[in-house]
Amino acid sequence: MIGNSKEVAAAALKMAISRSREEERAFKEMLRAEEIQAAAVDFGGEMMQSVKTIIERAVVAAKREFLVGDTHAEEGAVAGATHEALQQIIPKAFGLNLGGKIGLARRGDHLSVAVFCAVGLLHLNEVAVGLGHRAIK
Repeated sequence: MIGNSKEVAAAALKMAISRSREEERAFKEMLRAEEIQAAAVDFGGEMMQSVKTIIERAVVAAKREFLVGDTHAEEGAVAGATHEALQQIIPKAFGLNLGGKIGLARRGDHLSVAVFCAVGLLHLNEVAVGLGHRAIK
């Protein structure tokens, strides 16, 4: 069962919207049965200052959970997909704080990164979602 970018993207989104580490672990186990590897990592901070850190966290999580290896191409695919997801959020979050979770999923050549977060100041938050995809050979 190799591929299907839609299923991999849905898995990344589900990882990003998981409410707890326990829920993440349970969902990762379910995904393994579908031959999908997954990871998630939290983030937060001021949007423009946090972009680099968010991308780095995604790459580290992908490597930690063996979604990608140590190759430049695979690490770059994670960084690119994360950046793509963030580009969908930046117009809404420019100059504001954001905090949330990055979900990553891979099966075969397909890698998806989902960013789910609250955007705003103090308790006045909006919600934003971004999704990126890369094909890795």
